[in-house]
This record gives sequence, C-alpha cells and structure tokens, in this order.
Amino acid sequence: MELLESLKEIADSFILQYGYIALFILSFTESIIQPVPPYPFITAAPIFNLSPWMAANVAFVGNLLGAVVSFKLAQILGDKFVKKLFRKKLYLKGQALMNRYGFFAVIIGEPYKLMCWLAGAFKMSFWKFMIASIIARFIRIYLFALLGESIGRIFFS
Repeated sequence: MELLESLKEIADSFILQYGYIALFILSFTESIIQPVPPYPFITAAPIFNLSPWMAANVAFVGNLLGAVVSFKLAQILGDKFVKKLFRKKLYLKGQALMNRYGFFAVIIGEPYKLMCWLAGAFKMSFWKFMIASIIARFIRIYLFALLGESIGRIFFS
C-alpha cells in the first residue's frame, strides 16, 4: 500500500508539471502495467488547472491505445507469459471471468489491464475487444469527468 501511495504522489507531481501529456502517459501505461488509474486525476482536473472534459478525452485515448498494446503483446507472448505477469491466483480469477462473460468481462472487469492482457492471451476478436473497451472506458472515464466538472463548479467558480 505504501508503494501505491508513493506512485500516486509521483503521478500527482507529474500531472502538475506536465498536465495533459502526463495524463496521457499515465492512462496509456495504466492499460498495460502500472497500477495508478487515471480516474482521480480526471476528477481532480480543476485542482490541476485542467478541464475535466479535456482530461477525459486525453485519458480515453491513452487508455485505448495502451489497451491495444497490452492486447497485442498478450497475443504475441501468450497466456503463459500473462499467467506469470499477473500471478496464478489473479490470472485464474480473470480467466474464469473471461471464460464466463467474454465481451462483458472486458466491460465490467477490473483491473482493466488484466482484462486487456487476458483478452489477447485467450484470442478474443480484436474488434470485439475494442468495442467492449470503448464502452467500458467511455462510461468510467466520462462519469469521472462529470464528477470533476461538478467539483470544479462547486469549489472553483
């Protein structure tokens, strides 16, 4: 937990310094491997002097591009690599979710990066994966933008 808190502090500083570019990098890498999601930064966009809607757009594109990378890497490296990457217990939980729900596992499953890797490892159709990802990321990211806009209106207007 202490490591995650340290990573969040680094991300805070990164976004304060580099704004949307930092949010893009954070969102991109979150879909591949790193554990800090973009949601708190979208919600807190007004605190960082960013627009919640622009932050959402940047995070949405970054998340989807990162998802393509993890999906394709999983296809290339295979399910044995993915099992090592996420450890057996998490891999098996994700596998059960993916086998039972498939398309909907990508929409509802978290952590998202696990769903991206599993979808690639288990050979889900790329376009099916992308449609599910667009739905999942759109709902989550833009709900946080709506929350961020509300916070901005209350505290910064």
